Amino acid sequence: MLHFPRPQRLDVWCRRHGVGEAIVGGFFVRDPYRALGEVWVRGRVARHEPIAEPYALPRACVVSNGDGVRFAAREHAPDPPRGDLIQAGPLLVSGGAIAFDASDDREGFSAGAGQFDSDITDGRHPRAALGVSAKDVIAVACDGRRSGVDAGLTMSELAAVMVELGAESAINLDGGGSTTLVHRGHLLNRPYSSQDQPAPQSRRILSALAFE
Repeated sequence: MLHFPRPQRLDVWCRRHGVGEAIVGGFFVRDPYRALGEVWVRGRVARHEPIAEPYALPRACVVSNGDGVRFAAREHAPDPPRGDLIQAGPLLVSGGAIAFDASDDREGFSAGAGQFDSDITDGRHPRAALGVSAKDVIAVACDGRRSGVDAGLTMSELAAVMVELGAESAINLDGGGSTTLVHRGHLLNRPYSSQDQPAPQSRRILSALAFE
């Protein structure tokens, strides 16, 4: 997992450092830039903005300690983690079935929308997600915000896509204009922060997941 002391465009950073495959990680807040939710890299916590209570413990995380990747609510993840942890969410898939339920705000995305620009679980937007199966790690990004071209996905649709791709479990990552997927060192998706943006360009972000 990667945490940048200063915001970075992931595709530019990957080319500069010879990293071929990566996807955006957790959320962040601006002014000053800092991660929203916990970020741990090699057992050390990074500067971050705490998630509003009572949603910090139920909020889902990506956890990696050297023996694979799994997703868990923060209250069910190691404390402190021995390896890497990034809070993101919501959890999309568990046990091979859709876990996201728009009517159940247990992770506090609707109630805690004040920490975001809006309720990120509502409507179609560019999205990013990470899934795992018995044999594969599945990284997904979808484009959006381009009328008549790319509509984006709802959170429920993203969960369905992850199940169709064979994910046994999956988590939503930062999306919207921050949606970034790097393949072979190049930006694979077409990020738009708004429909008025003249051309796609990756947004500077604070955390990412790199694949070896």
